[in-house]
Amino acid sequence: MLNSRCNVTDDEMTHHTNVHDNAHAAQPRPSPEASLGQRVKALRVRHELSQRELAKRSGLAHATISQIENNRVSPSVASLRMLVGALGVSLAEFFGPDTEAERSAFFGASDLVEVGTGSLSLRLVGAQIPGRTLQVLHETYAPGADTGVEMLEHDGEEAGVVVAGRVTVTVGDETRVLERGDAYQFASSIPHRFRNEGDEVCEIVSASTPPTF
Repeated sequence: MLNSRCNVTDDEMTHHTNVHDNAHAAQPRPSPEASLGQRVKALRVRHELSQRELAKRSGLAHATISQIENNRVSPSVASLRMLVGALGVSLAEFFGPDTEAERSAFFGASDLVEVGTGSLSLRLVGAQIPGRTLQVLHETYAPGADTGVEMLEHDGEEAGVVVAGRVTVTVGDETRVLERGDAYQFASSIPHRFRNEGDEVCEIVSASTPPTF
């Protein structure tokens, strides 16, 4: 009985190996049309991680990841960055197409990649450019939108110009309401936050280096 179980032919072994390889290759990939939750789940499955393991790696609660994958909550940009970082990709790669677009110095409106969530739109210029050292965003804050409860803090430097509406910007201990035509520039290592406390949409064109998306 023991010998009959262990006596596997070369053909059977080859078939078993091919089935395993094909199953691994067939794991889902996020498509441009997929929802945010579907993209997170597809990447998690590709990395062969459970929700609990991803929670441990990202520092987010297991229940939060489950709600994100089921599109029950919209994560803040900071939380989403932690989540996709634990999956080994940047936000630009997470939201961008799987294949690199033909290189060009110009980008149509449809070429900008959305990396924001919920009522905060962050449309990234040149997401397809490998090794880029500059990040340019067209930011749109709906009334009540903000970058999250927690202050943002990371390496680099950033600047921007308000092109429509008003936005409340906090940098360290200083808070200022900026209107159309006003601008800002500061070291990104200083805790900062953006929020639209008005009843009109606010738009900002910003630049930062090195890229965080």
